[in-house]
Amino acid sequence: MTTQAGMIKSADCLFCKIVRGEIPSKKVYDDKNTIAFLDINPATPGHVLVVPKKHAEDITKAGEEELSDTIVVVKKISELLMEKMNAIGVNVVQNNGKHAGQLVSHLHFHVIPRYPNDNVIITYQRAHLSESDLEEIRKKLSQQEKKDMDFDF
Repeated sequence: MTTQAGMIKSADCLFCKIVRGEIPSKKVYDDKNTIAFLDINPATPGHVLVVPKKHAEDITKAGEEELSDTIVVVKKISELLMEKMNAIGVNVVQNNGKHAGQLVSHLHFHVIPRYPNDNVIITYQRAHLSESDLEEIRKKLSQQEKKDMDFDF
């Protein structure tokens, strides 16, 4: 079931059901705020999903505390994968929205261990932007842009 805005209700959310124990998972980490479990369709052996227990559809809707707690667990899982699974690196992937590849509408991080000769390809076409295009984007995104009415005394 979805709400008027098309958001999944936490009662219907797949990951919320895992958090509540209604759906089984292969948990590798569990504390009061965060859970981590093996992805059932892993990119490589040891691919883990790290999920805040409090429902948030994506990163833009999550609270700072949930994000902070979750990223600390992402780091712990990354370290465990390097140590216990002999990974030579990890990719941390976080998608927001259907068009970005988010399949479950609950904030989560993929921690994908990398091994020699694995078949994981994470890439994108790189664009070339002019200096003026870069500056225009910088101005839109900058939080320190001065307003026209600011005066220096």
